[in-house]
Amino acid sequence: MTFKRKKYLVIKKVITRDMANFIYGYFSMKRRVVRKFLDTRYISPFETGWGTWTEKQVPNTYSHYADMIMETLLEKVKPRMEKETKLKLIPTYSYARIYKNGDVLERHKDRFSCEISTTMFLGGDPWDIYLEPTKNVGKAPEGLYVPTTNKGIKVSLKPGDMLIYSGCELEHWREVFKGKNCAQVFLHYNQISSPGAIENRFDGRPFLGLPNWFKNSELPPTKE
Repeated sequence: MTFKRKKYLVIKKVITRDMANFIYGYFSMKRRVVRKFLDTRYISPFETGWGTWTEKQVPNTYSHYADMIMETLLEKVKPRMEKETKLKLIPTYSYARIYKNGDVLERHKDRFSCEISTTMFLGGDPWDIYLEPTKNVGKAPEGLYVPTTNKGIKVSLKPGDMLIYSGCELEHWREVFKGKNCAQVFLHYNQISSPGAIENRFDGRPFLGLPNWFKNSELPPTKE
């Protein structure tokens, strides 16, 4: 069954296990370094360009919008995303987290920038994600989304595997995490044919790799 009809696909071994382990090691080290930066006031507690523990969806868990390695992955995975979905895509942004024991990802649907998304398991302890592909499918008007209580379907991934899903249309969630750490990266895209997609390129930033402070900002031309 195609992605357009099913609205989700599991793709195995998109990157090698060694590459997934390398990125997991890098991101785990970064979390430790940033924690030291904050604890010693080397950087301001209001600085989010290194990642943050204050994100509301999963509080007190290290998260990073637009880490440069993850943004590079966003670009490199795009051809595979287009091949599997049969859609022309524009990258919007990447988002990575290292979940900890006891974390929960509540049922939700995503914003427009996450129209076509993937979650890729990088390393640590596996943590299943759930989708509801048969009930409450479709884009909910802003502020009017009501979660279901359906069991949904469970998707299990190994390091380097990814789940492609329609983030705005399919309810998705994770139940209580019983492991120690789980690193996931979310790679988000818009369909090029969607109204507003061109204007939303790179999630409103001038180019990939920039933190969200640069959304909808105009920068002078730069020489590469």
